[in-house]
Amino acid sequence: MSADKAVQDIVEPMANASIASEQKAEQIVDPWNVQGAVVDGKQMGIDYDRLIEQFGTRAIDEAVLKRMEDLTGRKPHVLLRRGVFFSHRELSRILDRYEQKKPFFLYTGRGPSSDSMHLGHMIPFLFCQYLQEIFDCPLVIQLTDDEKFLFKPNLKLEECIKFSRQNAKDIIACGFNPEKTFIFSNLMHVGGPFYHNVVRISRCITYSQSKSTFGFNDSDNVGKSHFVSIQAAPSFSNSFPEIFGTRTDIPCLIPCAIDQDPYFRLTRDVAHKLKYPKPALIHAKFFPALQGPGTKMSASVDSSAIFMTDTAAQIKNKVNRHAFSGGGATMELHQQFGGKPEEDIPFQYLSFFLDDDEEINEIEKNYRAGTLSTGDLKKRCIEVLQKFVADFQARKAAVTEEILDQYMTPKSMGVDLSAK
Repeated sequence: MSADKAVQDIVEPMANASIASEQKAEQIVDPWNVQGAVVDGKQMGIDYDRLIEQFGTRAIDEAVLKRMEDLTGRKPHVLLRRGVFFSHRELSRILDRYEQKKPFFLYTGRGPSSDSMHLGHMIPFLFCQYLQEIFDCPLVIQLTDDEKFLFKPNLKLEECIKFSRQNAKDIIACGFNPEKTFIFSNLMHVGGPFYHNVVRISRCITYSQSKSTFGFNDSDNVGKSHFVSIQAAPSFSNSFPEIFGTRTDIPCLIPCAIDQDPYFRLTRDVAHKLKYPKPALIHAKFFPALQGPGTKMSASVDSSAIFMTDTAAQIKNKVNRHAFSGGGATMELHQQFGGKPEEDIPFQYLSFFLDDDEEINEIEKNYRAGTLSTGDLKKRCIEVLQKFVADFQARKAAVTEEILDQYMTPKSMGVDLSAK
């Protein structure tokens, strides 16, 4: 064998392995990165069944939906009916407390990295508004402006504080009960009993645990590894003495995207050590970017997102120009083989925001059959999104500084603290 041939026998398999690696990659889901798997060079959507198995959560099934409807007398929210909220940890325990008329609360959050939220950011807040309404319970909303300062080196502290107040107005425009909602900025609120819990939690989590859970390395600032303690603190009722007094036994339900689950897995471990009730969770799927279902909408990529400040013309332009289509390459092929709603972004957006089950089912059937064109599907998507955003903008315009301060001031919420 010649030397050249020997080298070729070594190099060719290495090159083929490199190509195979590029053509196939596992999906990535963590608090900072969401990417579907790559199979044969094609970007795939997120495999949520695999996440349930990987994270050790439970699927939300028809029995859970029926129990919620029976207990509350309300039809499940569109985001439940369509499987957007698809997974949970101990939701049944919260439903038990509701049935027994025992107190609990809702907790969700927002990381304010810009002065405008996008459609994807709306999902947990729309769902929380529904949950607050059907359960008539307190809600606390944490604005993690400190986290954004720690994780985004380009942001100034003053910008993060400003973004918090702007984002709080967006959140208020979702329709929360002002008497039972407390929105707080970490940079402006943390102290007293809240910080007491931060310190308690910090002592229960080692640097090694934080590093292995979130993938930090030696070049990351120390604030990153500590932040889990701050995000965990609102899970516990005695962090909010104005609402719950000194009670430590009132549990919470946390609606969040599935990528936030690692934070709350650590929180649940800590709760056991502190003898606090573990938070229950209900997880949402990701709101996909305009470019396709393999990743989530991002505020840092303008062409991937529809912002709540966008005009009707901007929404139309973004959907027509950038929204990934699951239709055929030509009209003839589309009519012959039909479209793929599961890959089509305009259809996916309709499944989030079009409440009419009969219409969405008809759209899906006709698109699969090839009798509904990509253009007509985009047109309907544009109509629904334009109305949703315009209605939101009208509500936000009515949020004054006085109203904002009302939501961001700690207060008693009339919780019956005698109920155990």
